[in-house]
Amino acid sequence: MNTQTNTPDLSAALRADADEIIRQSIHAVLPDTAVARALDGMDFPGKIYLVAIGKAAWQMAKAAAEHLPRPVESGIVITKYGHIGGEIPGCRLFEAGHPVPDQNSFDAAQEAVRLAKSAKEGDTILFLVSGGGSALFEQPLIPGDELQDITGQLLGSGADIVEMNTIRKRLSGVKGGRFALACAPAQVYTIVLSDILGDPLDMIASGPAVPDRSTCEDALRIVEKYRLRLSDAAVGCLHKETPKTLDNVQTVITGSVRELCHAASQAARSLGYTPILLTDRLCCQAKEAGSMLASILKTHAQDSRSLAFIAGGETVVRLTGKGKGGRNQELALGAAEGIAGIKNAAVFSVGSDGTDGPTDAAGGYADGSTYRKLAEAGLSVYDVLENNDAYHALQKTGGLIITGPTGTNINDVAVGLLKAE
Repeated sequence: MNTQTNTPDLSAALRADADEIIRQSIHAVLPDTAVARALDGMDFPGKIYLVAIGKAAWQMAKAAAEHLPRPVESGIVITKYGHIGGEIPGCRLFEAGHPVPDQNSFDAAQEAVRLAKSAKEGDTILFLVSGGGSALFEQPLIPGDELQDITGQLLGSGADIVEMNTIRKRLSGVKGGRFALACAPAQVYTIVLSDILGDPLDMIASGPAVPDRSTCEDALRIVEKYRLRLSDAAVGCLHKETPKTLDNVQTVITGSVRELCHAASQAARSLGYTPILLTDRLCCQAKEAGSMLASILKTHAQDSRSLAFIAGGETVVRLTGKGKGGRNQELALGAAEGIAGIKNAAVFSVGSDGTDGPTDAAGGYADGSTYRKLAEAGLSVYDVLENNDAYHALQKTGGLIITGPTGTNINDVAVGLLKAE
């Protein structure tokens, strides 16, 4: 892990603890063990085909290839740029766009559908799903550039992931259960790493192999709520209902943000902190979540114990500027003013996949000196957040957390630390 460091003594100790909690937490939720557990004792009939989608697709496919009872007939792995770690026997590897789909997303999905349609009755398609699949795995029912525009509108609107995917699945030929239809008559065995709060299967990667519980009315309400700009063709897609039953799919969830929070708690305890789980369903604006954690730290600042307040989930960012950053970086920066001057306090937030927004950072870190350092650099936290430029601000204070791609993707974890002096 490559992280920037702050000043010595207590500040350095806090940063070292944060780095260690991040390291232990992510290691504990890597997909290798989870996929092996899901495949334990399984013996699939017929030929085995493999399709893996999402930010953790390569890692999941590699683990599956090592634990399947026999080699796959053919496989396709579709993941984010920079997330492929080497060849996998029998598999073709694709990298594509995220969070906005690109032509590689479309081409790779077309190859996956072609593979699925080659499977016969009695064969099995092992479908490995992780977060990010909504962008990486796409067969648009409208022109690709319009789909990209609608995705951009959703990302900048403040819509949560369930709202976003309710729209995206209706504009796609592979989402909302439609990929499972393409796989028939072959059986689909799906292993899921959940990146959505509450683990709603029909929303994770927009549910390519799950009956869709959302309705056309839900989608139209979201369009009105966020005043999305859609063509007549796109609106027409929203009026077409998605599959509500599928008889060729079996699904197993093998990892979620609950496990990430538990791992963070265990790591904090190993470092002498008393962990307190606030929630594993954090869902609000990122900067507001940071402010909340700062308020909690201020309340407990005089406690004689070392405390770690843990919140897992997925915040959102409302785009009001043209800066560079991500939700985890905004969360950390959102805490900076609240903990200013509290020398034994720190807040950090990190994406389990190792990427935060369109940046090379996994998240952000702020301590009691961050607000002062920004002021000395002539920066206002309010202005930075209004311009969505947390990356460059945290870069100046040593507050970027950089892990590189981790191979997993089960939401984010944010932690507020109070270290006993």
